Amino acid sequence: MIKGIGIDITEIKRVQAAVNKHAQFIPKVLTPAEQAQLENLSGQRYWEYISSRFSLKESFSKAMGTGIGTQVGFQDISFINNDLGRPEVFQSIFSGRAHASVSHTDQLVMTEVILEEGSDGNS
Repeated sequence: MIKGIGIDITEIKRVQAAVNKHAQFIPKVLTPAEQAQLENLSGQRYWEYISSRFSLKESFSKAMGTGIGTQVGFQDISFINNDLGRPEVFQSIFSGRAHASVSHTDQLVMTEVILEEGSDGNS
């Protein structure tokens, strides 16, 4: 059973500006596991990764019905790319399954998260 769906669009240049202006942006938004994956990226892919994680977490919080705030924070959820580059939930405050999708252009990142729970509350 679907618990929630969240969608977000993020401008990559806006995230770049935030990173350049606020030294704590990356450790605030990315978990240690995400930061470790980011270390292997450079150029446009580096900015797409940061932007997509910000956007995925916004989508996740919208699917939870709360938005980012006291109930869902940036460190409460972690999305790590698998060997094929697909983002998968690595850490979550949601007990069911979370399905994630990312698309991007040179300027925008669009994400969607679907939260699913079984009849017993588990996936």
